[in-house]
Amino acid sequence: MKQFNVGIIGATGMVGQRFAILLAEHPWFHVKVLAASSRSAGKTYKEAVGARWAMKQPMPAFMEDMVVLDATADIETIASSVDFVFCAVDMKKDEIKALEEAYAKAECPVISNNSANRFTPDVPMIIPEINDDHAEVIAAQRKRLGTKRGFVAVKSNCSLQSYVPALHPLMKDFEVTEALACTYQAISGAGKTFETFPEIVDNVIPYIGGEEEKSEKEPLKIWGKVENGEIVCASSPAITTQCLRVPVSDGHMAAVFVRFKNKPTIEQIKEKWAAFSGAPQELSLPSAPKQFLHYYEEDNRPQTKLDRDTENGMAVHIGRLREDSQYDYKFVCLSHNTVRGAAGGAVLMAELLAAKGYLD
Repeated sequence: MKQFNVGIIGATGMVGQRFAILLAEHPWFHVKVLAASSRSAGKTYKEAVGARWAMKQPMPAFMEDMVVLDATADIETIASSVDFVFCAVDMKKDEIKALEEAYAKAECPVISNNSANRFTPDVPMIIPEINDDHAEVIAAQRKRLGTKRGFVAVKSNCSLQSYVPALHPLMKDFEVTEALACTYQAISGAGKTFETFPEIVDNVIPYIGGEEEKSEKEPLKIWGKVENGEIVCASSPAITTQCLRVPVSDGHMAAVFVRFKNKPTIEQIKEKWAAFSGAPQELSLPSAPKQFLHYYEEDNRPQTKLDRDTENGMAVHIGRLREDSQYDYKFVCLSHNTVRGAAGGAVLMAELLAAKGYLD
């Protein structure tokens, strides 16, 4: 595989730090540029992050003395130094959208962790095991932007990286008509640790601004189709969610209730989960878990660090599948929000786009 030089835009934040860890020894992607706000520009990465380093692993040694560039003022310099960038900036949505398009127009592809472009019709929002075919809309986006290489691709909200993959293998044969998901989301999803968010200790916050809207709408784009140079959202299933912040460091859990047009048996559901794989597994991408969906039989099995770290945190864990008196079935599922849901999902998407030639 071709080797790529990459940049991390928004490198000082929690997701940017996770990108740094995931890319430090990546076999295809080599970090050449770190960029952040003007407050950090001109400092070494170690100086810019300082005491805010939130990863359990130490900062990659070769990045410590890299000088941080200005993400908004140094676009041309950054674009000419790398093959593409990962973007995880903390800005207003309209500012993020303009920034990402500026990089794309500088002929620098953008793999984004941000939500600003998720509903731009010609921007693919890819969960690699589910809708890798949406990458074909990039040609229409390039035509709109007037670029040859540049484009923007985004990953979905981290809250739906557990229940959407669990529902997806059941869609074709059994047709999911309704789904209700209550998500129990870790504090790292808010860019927090227990040290910086002490009020979450011994507490649950039953509201995360904008999260429920994203969790209900984004799956319909993921399950949509590319038509006439844009992605047309699916009209079903009907999805409703409640999103709660809980005192857990990493890992988003969902309690899911589902109704089918053609109700399967419990064994049929388990068979679909066990057999499911997607493009990352077929292409043997570096970050792809060999088994994407893991089902556990023990009803009272606790969430463990092992669950979150299984197969580098890229797998989805499912349990407690049983019939429901109002819906057909209910189950719980867990994904690692900053690995599978955020930075890791973006890295896997970049691997997919690289393997398909979109980053050449």
